[in-house]
Amino acid sequence: MSARRRTRYGASPAHLLLVLCSLALAGYAGVRLLGGREPWLVAAWFVGAALVHDLVLLPLYTVTDRAAQALFGHRPGTRRLVGHVRVPVLLSGLLLLTYHPLILGRVEAYPATTGLSGDVYLGRWLLITATLFAASALVLVVRLWRARARGETPA
Repeated sequence: MSARRRTRYGASPAHLLLVLCSLALAGYAGVRLLGGREPWLVAAWFVGAALVHDLVLLPLYTVTDRAAQALFGHRPGTRRLVGHVRVPVLLSGLLLLTYHPLILGRVEAYPATTGLSGDVYLGRWLLITATLFAASALVLVVRLWRARARGETPA
């Protein structure tokens, strides 16, 4: 991409390609979502999801993150801990939010519809959550070990 185009667009051609692919994927998902349904129901769902996110979830996880930073952030050596707790909590929470009917066993028709048992999801979610925290702890230990080997103070 020429310097003029790069200056005009502001990013690399790979970024432009990725943005175009994501727009194409979103368009395809929209077409599939609207197929056979009334568009106003889908629009209402999106508006409701945006409102729930912006008015309930965003303040909730912002307050939680600020509390974790206030609790751990001022002690020496614990600033990295907040990030290493934040990521597994976020991923585990997203899994719970996405699959909560299955995890909590609230879907009676699931086994009849799919032929699969619905009673394994709580254990699998707990195992995934434990694995996420263990991996995050391992990354933290490696980072702290490397910082100590370089003679840095962990921050």
